[in-house]
Amino acid sequence: MTYLTVHLNGDHKKKEFECGKPLLDSYLKTQAKQDVKRKLSACFILEGEKNAIKGYYTLSSASIDRSMLPEAIIKRLPASYHHLPVTLLGRLAVDSSYRGQRLGELLLLDALKRSHDVALEVGSMAVVVDPLDKDAQQFYEKYGFIVLPDSGKMFLTMDSISQLF
Repeated sequence: MTYLTVHLNGDHKKKEFECGKPLLDSYLKTQAKQDVKRKLSACFILEGEKNAIKGYYTLSSASIDRSMLPEAIIKRLPASYHHLPVTLLGRLAVDSSYRGQRLGELLLLDALKRSHDVALEVGSMAVVVDPLDKDAQQFYEKYGFIVLPDSGKMFLTMDSISQLF
C-alpha cells in the first residue's frame, strides 16, 4: 500500500510548523511525540524538503455510543453493540505556507485510506472527527461527513469510505 505520509519521527521539524490554529500547532510541537510513544495515537506527516512538515494528522481507536448515530444506521446494527468501534481522526492540519494547494484534502484522503485498510484487519465501522471550529466542520461536510446530534462530532461510515477505494 502506498500512502502520501510517513510516521512522525525525530528528524521532522516540528518547531517550524504553523497552521494558524494554536491548539493544532501546540499539539504537534509539544505532545504528538509523547502520544505516539504512549500508543495513544499515531501521527502521520506529509513531508516537505529537509524534513519540513507540510501537514499532519493523527489516528487512534475509539468508540461511540450507538445512541449518537442516526436511526437509519442504528437499525442495521446488532442491538448487542452499545458502543461501536470507530477510528478517530483526531487532528488534521496544514502549514500556513502551503495553503491553497489542497493538501488538507490529500491528508484527509490519506487518513481515510489508512483507516479503511486497518478496518479490514481490526473492526471499525466509521471514521469520526471532532471539528475544532466551523471552518473545520465545513471542510469535513464537503467530504460527506455527517454531524452527530448533540455531540458536535462528525462521522463517515466505512461503507462510504470503501466506495472511494
